[in-house]
Amino acid sequence: MNHATRTLTTAMSERYTLPTYRLRVLDGPSAGTECVFDRRLVYLGSAPDNDLVLDDAAASRSHLKIEGERQGYRIRDLNSKNGTWLAGSRVVEVVLTGDTILRVGQTQIAFELLEEVHEVALSREPRFGALLGGSPEMREIFALLARVAATDVTVLVQGESGTGKELVAEALHSHSRRASGPLVVFDCSAVQHNLVESELFGHIRGAFTGAVATRAGAMSEADGGTLFLDEIGELDLDLQPKLLRALEKHEVRPVGGNERRRVDVRIVAATNRDLAAMVRDGTFREDLYYRLNVIKVALPPLRRRPEDIPLLVHHFLAEAQAKAPEGRQMTVGFETMRQLQAHNWPGNVRELRNNVTRATVLSSGKELEMRLDTNPLQTQATSPGDGLAVRYDLPFKDAKSRLIEEFERAYWARALEAHGWNISAAARASGLHRKSLEYVVRKLDLQRPT
Repeated sequence: MNHATRTLTTAMSERYTLPTYRLRVLDGPSAGTECVFDRRLVYLGSAPDNDLVLDDAAASRSHLKIEGERQGYRIRDLNSKNGTWLAGSRVVEVVLTGDTILRVGQTQIAFELLEEVHEVALSREPRFGALLGGSPEMREIFALLARVAATDVTVLVQGESGTGKELVAEALHSHSRRASGPLVVFDCSAVQHNLVESELFGHIRGAFTGAVATRAGAMSEADGGTLFLDEIGELDLDLQPKLLRALEKHEVRPVGGNERRRVDVRIVAATNRDLAAMVRDGTFREDLYYRLNVIKVALPPLRRRPEDIPLLVHHFLAEAQAKAPEGRQMTVGFETMRQLQAHNWPGNVRELRNNVTRATVLSSGKELEMRLDTNPLQTQATSPGDGLAVRYDLPFKDAKSRLIEEFERAYWARALEAHGWNISAAARASGLHRKSLEYVVRKLDLQRPT
């Protein structure tokens, strides 16, 4: 079988084809697991955000990545603790052009090329709208966005807080035929539950206490343009069928009214939650999920694209200096940039931007001075025993996400301990599906004390 890649070129992007491949876990704790991949980039490790999750204590959380190139598939070890092994030798980086067997921790994995091929498209530009990045991960996203922007197809953007989900919506809108129309942002997490329906669909005068005037909702305001539904995973279950009906019928009925109004709206939704897991858990409607998930854009966390950090730092530095006293020009030293690229950036691009802006103001010389605080300012909450902390040094959404994760960790650690770390029993007692709790345990890396 000839697995040579075929290169295609266009004015805006470079394209090539790669063979689809299968990963089969031959032995180890995850023996029998099998996945077929038809995409350019795949991550392996024990953390739940990997594409192939290994239930192997000897595997690192982010162990290795498989990245498709014209020459074949490049295996890169991600500084794992026990290494990646091929044919008895530890490898840091190697290009695979045929079938082989890898060892990761205590796990052996068969890498098998298949007959089917898939196309890879990478933008030639290191930006799309306000999104920046020269890494293959981002240029692949830019190529996808360029193709999708000209259509009215619904887009679901997934990514951690601070990765730029709203920037995706802005870029899609500005590059679409709707650019002259409105872009309306509706944050499902920022509106009180009893007001969401009114804010989204509108209401007539007298519909409820306080409704002193008729008001158009977000969907009507976005007529002829784009509606960005941020934090869609926070939308209450009882409102989801009403949103689904509005999307399918292209019409809305305001609260308290009888007449329906036609709307012409392009939908871009975003979430930092796993909607597929929520569907399994019964907290997100499956039909709405598939209605939103027509085109998925998965934004990578900043820690997975450190090669983009110099570009981002210089861009943010230029922005900050434009607002600084005239004539002040700053540079970024090699060691500072190295530290920035090695940092984990839990707040992603938003956190990086805030750090650069703050450092520009506080640095006294001509070189940017940055101190990455591993123990940021915290105020302890009053919940006894849980030790939950509010991060006041982060933007609201980042601080909220961190607090929720701490709560989940404390809650599930205590629930599992109370049931002898029996996942089925803990799930039943907590009203959660076993599969959903298994996902939570992997996501939070919860381990039974030894």
